[in-house]
Amino acid sequence: MLRASLLLAVAVSGLAPGSADSRPRDREQDAAFRATQDGSFVPLRQIEARIVPQMRGFTYLGPELDPSAGRYRLKFMRGPQVVWIDVDARTGQVLGKSGF
Repeated sequence: MLRASLLLAVAVSGLAPGSADSRPRDREQDAAFRATQDGSFVPLRQIEARIVPQMRGFTYLGPELDPSAGRYRLKFMRGPQVVWIDVDARTGQVLGKSGF
C-alpha cells in the first residue's frame, strides 16, 4: 500500500503547476539563443560583463528577455530595494533604469 501511494505521489508531482512555468522561460532562452547566433542580439554574457560591475553593492538576480521588444531586463537587489536595468538586446545600450 505504501509503495502504491509513493508511486502515485511521484506520478502526480509531474503534473504540478511548477512544471508548466518553465515553458515560457524555455521559449525565452531559445529565442535569445537564436537571435545571438544569427547576430541580431548582443550575447547576454557580454551585456552582463559590462553592467553588473557598475552595480556595486547590489546582488544580481538575473535577466529576463522580451524577445518581441528586443530588450533584456536585468534585476538587482540591495536590501528591500529592487532595481531593473533595461538594455537593448540588439545594441547592448542601456534604455532605462527603474527602482532607484
